[in-house]
Amino acid sequence: MANAAPKSAGGRTRGERLEARVTAEQKNLIERAAALQGRTLTDFVLTSVQDAARRAIEEHHQLALSVRDSEAFVDALMNPQPVNDRLRDTVRRYREKAGV
Repeated sequence: MANAAPKSAGGRTRGERLEARVTAEQKNLIERAAALQGRTLTDFVLTSVQDAARRAIEEHHQLALSVRDSEAFVDALMNPQPVNDRLRDTVRRYREKAGV
């Protein structure tokens, strides 16, 4: 099994390599944080980067939804749909229950 690719903690084969140049100060800081958590440097870096990537994607997704939803809301205010029979019935039932 000497030619097998390294496996991650989750058992998945790691087939790609990621390299980064850091200062001695940055490396010392990262090594200290990893040691405090009882993790290897590689595990600490990969987990931290994955968490940051997921957060960035989620933040972008929320922003995109927020803009889309805001545009839909303004469009609904500026171009309201005509009242249909179902809405009239719903309003009538509400008023009857609420005693309005």
